[in-house]
Amino acid sequence: MEIPRPRHEARVRALLKAFPVVAILGARQVGKTTLARRISRRWPGESTAFDLEDAGDVARLQDPMLALATRRGLVVLDEVQRRPDIFPALRVLADRPRRPARFMVLGSASPARLRQSSESLAGHIAFHEISGFSLAPTLHAHVPRARPAAAGRADPRSDPRALLGDARPLPRAGWSSSEFARSFGVSDVTVRRYLDVLSATYVVRLLRPWSENLAKRQVKSPKVYLSDSGLLHSLLDVRSAADLERHPKVGASWEGFAIGAVVDRLRARWDECYFWATHGGAELDLLVVRGRTRLGFEMKRTTAPAVTRSMRTALNDLKLGRLDVVHAGPDTFPLAPRIRAVALRRLLEDLDPLP
Repeated sequence: MEIPRPRHEARVRALLKAFPVVAILGARQVGKTTLARRISRRWPGESTAFDLEDAGDVARLQDPMLALATRRGLVVLDEVQRRPDIFPALRVLADRPRRPARFMVLGSASPARLRQSSESLAGHIAFHEISGFSLAPTLHAHVPRARPAAAGRADPRSDPRALLGDARPLPRAGWSSSEFARSFGVSDVTVRRYLDVLSATYVVRLLRPWSENLAKRQVKSPKVYLSDSGLLHSLLDVRSAADLERHPKVGASWEGFAIGAVVDRLRARWDECYFWATHGGAELDLLVVRGRTRLGFEMKRTTAPAVTRSMRTALNDLKLGRLDVVHAGPDTFPLAPRIRAVALRRLLEDLDPLP
């Protein structure tokens, strides 16, 4: 089933008008190729696509300049991180007068991971990140989340780089590479390297700890979330909604999805997002900082959210403009001054994007 994603589509179209090369980045199977096909179908003119996981297309691109110089209209290069040698050719093609072609490159690696390969395109390339299903398509399309196609039937344990795929939201103390290293019988360095790879390829999201000069001991290790809750469910062998409701990790799954939904709705960058916790027990699931704006969010899988001492501490110590308690009930309503309960299902209506 093809799910429309109008916000992403509109943004990529706008970038293609301004830049000769646009990179759509995100984890595998999140809809990059589908989005590119929708844009290609509506492109006013020729469009050509190359899949760099297809042996035939790889052969056609052995000489990138020879293969691409005569193309007109829109050219799509899927899984471009497999051929970093293409970027110098794109730099030459992007500098041609009148720019007879625009290039849309799709990749499963973050801008930081691709930066060295694409730095020759500085000023000519724009990056747009796409995540898994956000709240809007989930609400409108009734997408099953228990075992999505993204997870498939492959055993994740067959790839050593996926050993950390079971990195569900960790205990409040945060990420501990030494604990995982002992469990897997490998070194701390190996675990951290795997985490770097998983983060750079969008499999996991790292929430960095926020720390200020407060008279409190603050947690300084990051929290780790699987980017796709469907992948988490597959790794947990959750096969239905009923199984998920009974699973002890349902709260962790809900929290991770809610955090992603909030970040997506705010249109925040992940480098603007943090969590905060003290060794005394105060905590905040999500802190979003943009300029002088500070917004706090707690994720509660309950229909009866309530103000806690921890929330008041976070509100005051972090000088938040507002603290929202995202919950599983149907309504949004005030809880206390500068604290409100926001229904996850009403997030699109009740939470405004950041300016």
